[in-house]
Amino acid sequence: MKTVLGFFLLLILSMQMGCSSSVPFDILIKNGQIVDGSGKPSYVGDLGINADTIAAIGDLDKAKGIQEIDATGLTVTPGFINMLSWATESLIVDGKSESDIRQGVTLEVMGEGWSMGPLNEEMRQQELKIQKDFKYDIEWTTLGEYLEFLEAKGVAPNVASFVGATTLRIHELGEANRPPSPTELENMKALARTAMEEGAMGIGSSLIYAPAFYADTDELVELCKIAAEYNGMYISHMRSEGDYWLEAIDELIKIAKQADIRSEIYHLKAGGKDNWSKWETAIAKIDSARSIGLEITTDMYTYTAGATGLDASMPPWVQEGGYGKWAARLQDPAIRKKVIEEMKAKGDGWENLYFAAGSADKLILNGFRNDSLRYLTGKTLSEVAQMRGTSAEETAIDLVVQDSSRVGTVYFLMSEENVKKQIALPYMSFGSDAASIAPVEPFTNYSPHPRAYGNVARLLGKYVREEKVIRLEEAVYKLSGLPAANLKLKKRGTLAVGNYGDLAIFDDNIIIDKATFEDPHQFAEGMVHVFVNGQQVLKNGEHTGALPGKFVRGPGWKETK
Repeated sequence: MKTVLGFFLLLILSMQMGCSSSVPFDILIKNGQIVDGSGKPSYVGDLGINADTIAAIGDLDKAKGIQEIDATGLTVTPGFINMLSWATESLIVDGKSESDIRQGVTLEVMGEGWSMGPLNEEMRQQELKIQKDFKYDIEWTTLGEYLEFLEAKGVAPNVASFVGATTLRIHELGEANRPPSPTELENMKALARTAMEEGAMGIGSSLIYAPAFYADTDELVELCKIAAEYNGMYISHMRSEGDYWLEAIDELIKIAKQADIRSEIYHLKAGGKDNWSKWETAIAKIDSARSIGLEITTDMYTYTAGATGLDASMPPWVQEGGYGKWAARLQDPAIRKKVIEEMKAKGDGWENLYFAAGSADKLILNGFRNDSLRYLTGKTLSEVAQMRGTSAEETAIDLVVQDSSRVGTVYFLMSEENVKKQIALPYMSFGSDAASIAPVEPFTNYSPHPRAYGNVARLLGKYVREEKVIRLEEAVYKLSGLPAANLKLKKRGTLAVGNYGDLAIFDDNIIIDKATFEDPHQFAEGMVHVFVNGQQVLKNGEHTGALPGKFVRGPGWKETK
């Protein structure tokens, strides 16, 4: 046996050193500038793939491939990881995932507070009821079943998810504003345990929104203790990214410490001009926690505007019980008056993004459910208020009621200087906070944040090539090796023999985002070839139609026979 093993080791080494082999590779990529995802300097080399696996890297001058790609002048990297994906529904509608594949994204990680399971029957019926542009049957109950459904249906990228703390809460409490009973909490923990054993990456929260807002720190600690048992992570859209940003960071660090769990801050940012100066203090808090051994990391999108809904402009108390009760309250004159007063002031213990933006012209309305209101898409809240002859606050309330939704909204909140500082942080990864879509219906029925088409390309084009905020090797590491290590993924995130064949091949002299807030449905440019699990999904800049994506399971996965 030792002799046989020794033979195969010698064979692999000889292939890496350029010795010829009578058996060709399935795919041979030659003469590329290899950036391996480790952060180390790049080098010119070749790479061979057999089946779904990288078989050799180095000087393969004498080797042959069934398919050969001349990557002269191109950069060859690991496929990129989208740490905050909202491709939950878009992949059901269109598994090609074009806007992200065309940027080299080969893994979509979902679960920001809400995950696609576990569901009870009431949740299932509610999700079916609110469907509009994206119509689909809900054939699953658990989170693992949803991800298996995607793989079986066929998707171009790999998929993974955190289990949502909000989802667990709604499963047991509905949208009530109260702590869970001891029995309810035990049920939530049992659901979390099942999700972890199915392959969830950990617990995800989104504490700015109702009903997630109603969860206290102790509740989150208890859920995170379950994830920690399986070496999972906690990842959070914190309770505040503005007026209470520093306190929110303190809460995340407290959860990390008490649950003994690796933790990440979703889309790190200081929202609102009055809070931009808090950046240094915030980073000092994170660095201090890291210095005592807590594993705290961050991710971000590469824009100065975020996107959510008008619910982030109204107090949580008015939203208790879900949309129906929220809309009914907004039609009560006394409640309406009180909501308007609170919208005009700093949130008292809640994050008021309308106030943080500074004025109604810093809010762009970009997503309507009601066809009769879609003519307003792309207009600012200020413009719509002028059209209607009502105040901005009244207009926001009216739109929520009339649209039967929270109304998709872009908020301009961040500083360009801080964006650059964040990119340079050694523990920063990247997430689009968007779906992966294409400029076709039903996606063109709304106006997405341009990050859906350009988050990665903007990093590589604007901030690496043009502004030289960080080196290309560092950027690739933050898009691949770093998040893969944070997630404890096996055989992904770097170009190494034995790893899966997830690759992005692009022209680093060209790659750039094209999507804008005015015209967002534009693919990024410069990505040439993309491989997922050894299969080519992008060839010469065009999607091949291949759907080889797999359910990538977290470290707690327990295989069932």
